[in-house]
Amino acid sequence: MSITANRIKELRTQKKLTQQGLANIINSSRGTVAKYEGDERNPSYAMLSLIADALDTTVEYLQGKTDNALKTPAVKDNGDEKEPLTENQRHIAYSIDPDVSDEEREDIIKMVQLAMKHRRRI
Repeated sequence: MSITANRIKELRTQKKLTQQGLANIINSSRGTVAKYEGDERNPSYAMLSLIADALDTTVEYLQGKTDNALKTPAVKDNGDEKEPLTENQRHIAYSIDPDVSDEEREDIIKMVQLAMKHRRRI
């Protein structure tokens, strides 16, 4: 049996979907899904894309081109972030206008650093 057939069946059962349930999502028939899983028929790329979306994975995973079933690539740690943001840091970061210029952003960073410096003296 092909890797695509195995992975479709594996992910469908993990999601607790019946063949009919998957067929309904991808606008196909239960028999067609059964043929894909039984390796009697190969889905087109367009159909594979629909199946991948329905199973919350990628076409590349279904085709065996990657072993990462996640839709989004794993985030690589490049060493820039020392720790995840705290709740307060997230609140401050998300409240800043996304249209702020680079110069304004640098000014905000300097103000925050100054405020933190003075807070520590108290």
